Amino acid sequence: MSENIALQGVIVKGVGGLYYARDPEGQVHVLRAKGKFRKQRITPMVGDQVYFTPGTGDEHGWVDEILPRESELIRPPVANIRHIVLVVAPEPAPDFLLIDTLIVMAVRQGIQPAMVVNKCDLDSGLFDTVARDYAQLNIPMLKVSAQTGEGIEALQDLLRGGICCFAGQSGVGKSTLLSAATGLELQTGEISKKISRGKHTTRHAELMFSGDFCVLDTPGFSLLELWEGLEPIQLKDYYPEFFPYEGECRFAPCYHLSEPGCAVLEATRTGKLSAARVERYHQLLKKVQEAWRNRYD
Repeated sequence: MSENIALQGVIVKGVGGLYYARDPEGQVHVLRAKGKFRKQRITPMVGDQVYFTPGTGDEHGWVDEILPRESELIRPPVANIRHIVLVVAPEPAPDFLLIDTLIVMAVRQGIQPAMVVNKCDLDSGLFDTVARDYAQLNIPMLKVSAQTGEGIEALQDLLRGGICCFAGQSGVGKSTLLSAATGLELQTGEISKKISRGKHTTRHAELMFSGDFCVLDTPGFSLLELWEGLEPIQLKDYYPEFFPYEGECRFAPCYHLSEPGCAVLEATRTGKLSAARVERYHQLLKKVQEAWRNRYD
């Protein structure tokens, strides 16, 4: 049998034009991308499922084909993330505007968000608030403590079966949770407090494996391109709790911002919707409107 038979694998790292692909046996191969990808304006990404021809001896191999992507992010350039695990904790105080922003980012890119409330041993009430405000999103919500072990098994179940990554503020315990659940020691990057861009870092995104787990170690997520191509009227489509009120507003389309006769605003006033989450929606809507006005600048 030829040593150069094509294999299927996943790209775990890309640095300086070289791509590192892990085959089903766990061996990592050093590859370059064939010229056809440059002509097609396609760049292999960490997380890509690929067919590749291994190299022989000291020769590198070649990425022959990139399989269709389930999801795709630009900064960092990663593909096929299944779950983004959004971590909050009683300390530091949760930045729910950041969480809402990341939920929109995830859903737009075909990534399934999940919510994890860590450090529940410090304050069990935070989970109740999260469960109430985000109940209608129909996403996994876990109550976890890396210190006591509560919820770790449920977190492990969530992390199995695809590429996962963690996101959230500094200090919420993402790395500790990852270590407790998977045994991996990651240096997870942070998102700037202004949620405008990731902190500058020279590290590269990399897939890490441990048993059934495949976790993306990333220097952080850039939110610079988050609103690109999103029309302001479309933002409400990422808020499932608004769906029951579609068609009941006096005006159509309705931005659910300040229009008279808005069913969403009325539901907020009567306590049927989370006032805090609607207020954050208004903040994000203004950002989307500004990005839309400046889209040709």
